[in-house]
Amino acid sequence: MGKAIKKQALGRGLSALLKDPENDIQSVTDKNADKVVGSIVELDIDSIEINPFQPRSNFNEDTLRELATSIKELGVIQPITVRKSEFNKYQLISGERRLRASKLAGLTQIPAYIRIANDNESLTMALVENIQRHDLDPIEIALSYQRLMDEIQLTQEQMSDRVGKKRSTIANYLRLLKLDPIIQTGIRDGFISMGHGRALINIEDQDIQADMYQNIVLNNLSVRDTETLVKNYQEGLKPKVPVSKTKAATFAIDEQQEIKISTYLGTKAEIKVAANGKGKITIPFKSQEDFNRIIKLIQAGE
Repeated sequence: MGKAIKKQALGRGLSALLKDPENDIQSVTDKNADKVVGSIVELDIDSIEINPFQPRSNFNEDTLRELATSIKELGVIQPITVRKSEFNKYQLISGERRLRASKLAGLTQIPAYIRIANDNESLTMALVENIQRHDLDPIEIALSYQRLMDEIQLTQEQMSDRVGKKRSTIANYLRLLKLDPIIQTGIRDGFISMGHGRALINIEDQDIQADMYQNIVLNNLSVRDTETLVKNYQEGLKPKVPVSKTKAATFAIDEQQEIKISTYLGTKAEIKVAANGKGKITIPFKSQEDFNRIIKLIQAGE
């Protein structure tokens, strides 16, 4: 919590600096430019105009409202990028959907990265230096990598050389940005680790991702438990050997029921039905501790 407050205060401080006519930063050679390059600044939404030469013509109203609702609850996870045009005026470079949704959510300010004249190399250095810090969470690192790719046009291979990290490591961070925003926030706030996030990436359905995230947090599941949970879910999606016509006619089992039970319990439950309609549910456990965990979950659902 303290970390978030510190960042927010810093963003407001930079915003006040940019509103001071005596500190009208236009180039990296100007005083205090080093404080702005690579930093997140809270900007007044009214001071930002959409680039008239690169308009996005169509926005789905339903998805905009969904994003607006998410922004009300979680804030803007990924800052927009703007170019300083004149004193306290900015032109949008990327993030039009986030900007529109923020307006819809009633925000008056939005976190932004500011580009200024001849800042390309300075921005690269600032981002690389930022990545090397030890107090960044995995999502912050991933966003820095993404900025290097989008704004400086660096490939993963070039980033690998710049930051001294393996290309596979960079790819693993970038994949985190594909997670549901709620899970990204959970990683940033320390509720789950990067290892948990990497396991959840393998689930394409974001609703299932969110369900598993809740399971991880509520039951304090380890990364290994999470990997097992994901594996069991994926195994449940694989085509099964067809049952006989007699069994099918007697009692049809919905595969989704088996998947839901397995997801809830964090272990691969199996349902078997005999031709007469009788059957059993098998719930495996790895240890006494795992057994007690499952019993608590079952009792909680009573």
